[in-house]
Amino acid sequence: MLTAIQGVYRRGKVHLTELPRNITDETPVVVTFLKASRIDLQARGISVTQAADLRARLATFAEDWNTPEMDIYDNYDAAKGNL
Repeated sequence: MLTAIQGVYRRGKVHLTELPRNITDETPVVVTFLKASRIDLQARGISVTQAADLRARLATFAEDWNTPEMDIYDNYDAAKGNL
C-alpha cells in the first residue's frame, strides 16, 4: 500500500503537512521533489472571494474524507471490479 502525504523540504528536512496514519517508525520512504507551482485560479475564472468561499465549504468534508474508511475510494475502479 502506498501512502502519499504532502510536505515541504526546508533546511535538509522534509516537513509533512500531516502525520501519517498506521505507519510505524523506520518505515522506508521515497521522496520525490516537485516543481513549485501554483494554480492560477483567476485564469480559470475563479476570483479570490470565490476560492475562499469554496475552500470554506469544502473544509466541512475534510475530516470525514481523510478517515481510513474512505481509502477504498482512492482506487474505486479496481475495488468496483472486485465486487
